[in-house]
Amino acid sequence: MGDLKPAAKAMCPAGNVQMKVVKGDFGYVLEDVPHLSDYLSDLPTYPNPLRFNPAYSVVKQYFVNVDDTVAQKIVVHTDSPRGTHFRRAGPRQKVYFDPAEVHACIVTCGGLCPGLNTVIREIVCGLYHMYGVSKVLGIDGGYKGFYARNTVTLTPKVVNDIHKRGGTIIGTSRGGHDTGKIVDSIQDRGINQVFIIGGDGTQKGAAVIYEEIRRRGLKVSVAGIPKTIDNDIPVIDRSFGFDTAVEEAQRAINAAHVEAESIENGIGVVKLMGRYSGFIAMYATLASRDVDCCLIPESPFYLEGKGGLFEYIEKRLKENGHMVIVIAEGAGQDLLSESLQSMNQQDASGNKLLKDVGLWISQRIKSHFGRQQKLAINLKYIDPTYMIRAIPSNAADNVYCTLLAQSAVHGAMAGYTGFTCGPVNGRHSYIPFNHITEKQNKVVITDRMWARLLSSTNQPSFLNPKDVKEVLEEEEPPTQMLEGENCKDSKFATKDIPSMS
Repeated sequence: MGDLKPAAKAMCPAGNVQMKVVKGDFGYVLEDVPHLSDYLSDLPTYPNPLRFNPAYSVVKQYFVNVDDTVAQKIVVHTDSPRGTHFRRAGPRQKVYFDPAEVHACIVTCGGLCPGLNTVIREIVCGLYHMYGVSKVLGIDGGYKGFYARNTVTLTPKVVNDIHKRGGTIIGTSRGGHDTGKIVDSIQDRGINQVFIIGGDGTQKGAAVIYEEIRRRGLKVSVAGIPKTIDNDIPVIDRSFGFDTAVEEAQRAINAAHVEAESIENGIGVVKLMGRYSGFIAMYATLASRDVDCCLIPESPFYLEGKGGLFEYIEKRLKENGHMVIVIAEGAGQDLLSESLQSMNQQDASGNKLLKDVGLWISQRIKSHFGRQQKLAINLKYIDPTYMIRAIPSNAADNVYCTLLAQSAVHGAMAGYTGFTCGPVNGRHSYIPFNHITEKQNKVVITDRMWARLLSSTNQPSFLNPKDVKEVLEEEEPPTQMLEGENCKDSKFATKDIPSMS
């Protein structure tokens, strides 16, 4: 790693969390997470109970090395700087809490997502079986449950089978974030570890809670676990529940395909989740191979005229006699705003309430072809959104949720705070809140994955020649791109996302 320069402190946008930045040789940068010892002096430490845990007796390396970090960018050139790194997650040799004195709490916020109960279960079981912590509370009903609702006592016995159910056993809600009241409740109850499961809005709230706890000088670790079914959280490889959502979406797509191919000029329209990011729609389309057109928020499209959606539908029906369209819920919202009166309503979390693009586009397709006597269509519209959100997580997500939960537990016990956790290039890491909340992860339509989708469906890109010319002009000089490299300078690119080669 070379000689590291003293840590500098940077102000993060979310909650003004102080982020420690350590710089080393060859462009190495460690964006570290806060630690209780940053603002509390002379904290006692204790031997990690895992030393005496028989389950870990055969583990070759019990503990993560104190200097272990994980690179944010894995594809580099020979002369590239080493770049941004994050602290590697995992158990440490010393812990900053006596397990007998730990009083932890768990809260879930925002919309439902497969895997919530699994994360809850594994936090409780991880605290109990790995560290001997027996006092864990579930905050009932999201953030406002800290001061408006009862709590639920969580034990390994209580949570034993909850991973087999969808939803969250401790309830959830949007909004209700009164930082002062929340920290008062934490202080009054004697809670010293807070595990917060939620999306970017929830993590912004967690950052503010951490700052208030730090201001009051409390020995309380705040650990975030990022949750979004849309996979729109940046930095981490993927969010829990996404794999389950893509798998379950196949059922809806298959039903739409069966309906469409069973009748003359049948069209199946499936609306999937994705307010601002079209990952579920893109991956479900690639996995299905029955989809003829995929529409996502990141890729603009139009209906009328040459190269438009209506022309493509007519062409596809003449070729195959049927077709399936998958559309993400956030796609085409600009087109809806032109044809419908804009309401500009928001939910309790401040998210804009989207109009039902699936229903709208189904009606537009029916209306367009209804005016054409030569081509009568039969359209079926399927919206499986709430069915997908409410199911239990699949095997892959269950394993992933276990690792997320245990990483959070290890971090909190080791005294880290003001962090969220997740896999970065396959290694679980502790990530400052600002990296999770500063922007959204989106599909890059100049990346190879989107090109693979267009090749799979044979659909038009819907970009007009002027847009294509601008994209090509804004890209790097004509050198061969590495597999998985993104065109970061493209007008449509929003994040450097490694391609799944």
